[in-house]
Amino acid sequence: MIGLISATVAGAAARDRLATAWPTRTRVYDGSVGDAVRAAFAQCEQVVCFLATGATVRLVAPLLSDKATDPGVVCVDEAGRFAVSLVGGHGGGANELAREVGELLGAQPVVTTATDSVGVPGLDTLGFPVEGDVAGVSRAMLDGEPVTLEAELPWPLPALPSNVTYPAPGAAPTLPRALGSARAGGTPIAQRNDGPQPGTPVIRVTDRAVEPVERQVVLRPPSLAVGVGASKGAPVDEVLGLVEDALRGAGLSAKSVAEIASVDAKAAEPGIVAAAEHFGVPVVTYTAEELAKVAVPNPSDAPLAAVGTPSVAEAAALVRGGELLVPKRKSERADGQPAMATCAVVRRPARGRLAVVGLGPGARDLLTPRAKDELRRAGVLVGLDQYVDQIRDLLRPGTRVLESGLGAEEERARTAVAEARRGQAVALIGSGDAGVYAMASPALAEASDDIDVVGVPGVTAALAAGAILGAPLGHDHVSISLSDLHTPWEVIERRVRAAAEADIVVTFYNPRSRGRDWQLPKALAILAEHRERTTPVGVVRNASRADESSRVTTLGSLDPAIVDMMTVVTVGNTATREIAGRMVTPRGYRWQEEPK
Repeated sequence: MIGLISATVAGAAARDRLATAWPTRTRVYDGSVGDAVRAAFAQCEQVVCFLATGATVRLVAPLLSDKATDPGVVCVDEAGRFAVSLVGGHGGGANELAREVGELLGAQPVVTTATDSVGVPGLDTLGFPVEGDVAGVSRAMLDGEPVTLEAELPWPLPALPSNVTYPAPGAAPTLPRALGSARAGGTPIAQRNDGPQPGTPVIRVTDRAVEPVERQVVLRPPSLAVGVGASKGAPVDEVLGLVEDALRGAGLSAKSVAEIASVDAKAAEPGIVAAAEHFGVPVVTYTAEELAKVAVPNPSDAPLAAVGTPSVAEAAALVRGGELLVPKRKSERADGQPAMATCAVVRRPARGRLAVVGLGPGARDLLTPRAKDELRRAGVLVGLDQYVDQIRDLLRPGTRVLESGLGAEEERARTAVAEARRGQAVALIGSGDAGVYAMASPALAEASDDIDVVGVPGVTAALAAGAILGAPLGHDHVSISLSDLHTPWEVIERRVRAAAEADIVVTFYNPRSRGRDWQLPKALAILAEHRERTTPVGVVRNASRADESSRVTTLGSLDPAIVDMMTVVTVGNTATREIAGRMVTPRGYRWQEEPK
């Protein structure tokens, strides 16, 4: 919950805008400002004060106790010009909250955290439990001091600065030379080293129960699946004690537990539910049929008779693959009665992450916030060189950039998937929407279920062109690529003819190039068999970019020579009209047909 506090009418107006926009996330505190701040600080995870920064500092200072538990505090001036991350930038989420508040109120977010200021990911913002000297190792990264990354588990991480190096035995993946350069705004990629020297700052990624030593940070990835079987009514202490003993005995960190897994018949078993709540993870269940198919080293007749599978603990932990670290073990009861719980622990392999990101038509303000977030999250970026140049300044220092020229689409798709399979966080970029005549299709055809795939939609060329032309897509419409490099012309012609006969607005992608100059005239001739020569046609080149140009003409007047591969051509249907120089395809609302 976010507490909202104001002292003046102007502050209250901005406060109420947040409360209206976030009704389930916010709570307004009225009354004395001092009492309101104290109450919100005690009751909320985050606080937004519409006060002067000095006043907020004086009110909050006596309440501070621990940066790991204090709420994040954002201060907004009464004019709504700035949203200042004041306290708990990372741990309290104030940096991100300042950005959210700024976007909603039109205020400038002010973030002074050192890592955020220079684009380096905070070690306490990666979504993993973190222990050790976070401040010291972060300072070393920022100062360019050599820092060693010891990744015992190859977990997807965002880009780290070039002074963060990998020991030789677990070095970063080799770059495919065929894809050309590997750079990010001039920053070289991280290099291998021969292991940390004494006193060298270390970032260690491990699920083992090790204590961080001096100048070391330990990141705990969610790599452990704990399978649990329990008899009906198994005591909570027995189940929880069994799991904790299993982890401790194997030298594993409880902070790396990702889930408690079991059979679906035990989804509400109190001991299992309580164990999951204790570790702060979900209960994940599978059917008996699913678990019965999993090969396990210690099957038993007891669970087969009880729930229909010869294994619960081991099978539930192993069902999604991994290494069995703790085979099935039973609880031990002080009263000598039979055990009522079993558990097993599996280390699951890291799943790489592939984000297929649409960059939009080219204008920076049409690049979505989600796309920007994914670019910052990536440790590896794969893309066409000219698209990489558009967003290079948004990448974190140290991002590995694998860029290539036109014609290497298949190779880029394969490389992006291969990098994700190595456990990397990868962004594969394309213009417009990556799923429309772009990289999503070849990448997803290459990928399987061994990596996580995220699609990030973008503004398409057709939509950008449509907005420039007016409202040509106001009714049913279709996009057709006229490039016959991947699709036989006979198929393209059949689709154009079908759209013509159905009286659908048509947007042509890839309409004409120096080597393909006859397809567009042919397609227009097919449409002219079913539409008047006066049908409006919109031509937009480089939509949303600095050299954008557009015109509205007609089907009978369009000169194909003005069209190239950077152009989108939109042909209206029989209802499309040119009104005040804009293309308009009526939606067909009845109220527009009524007499005025």
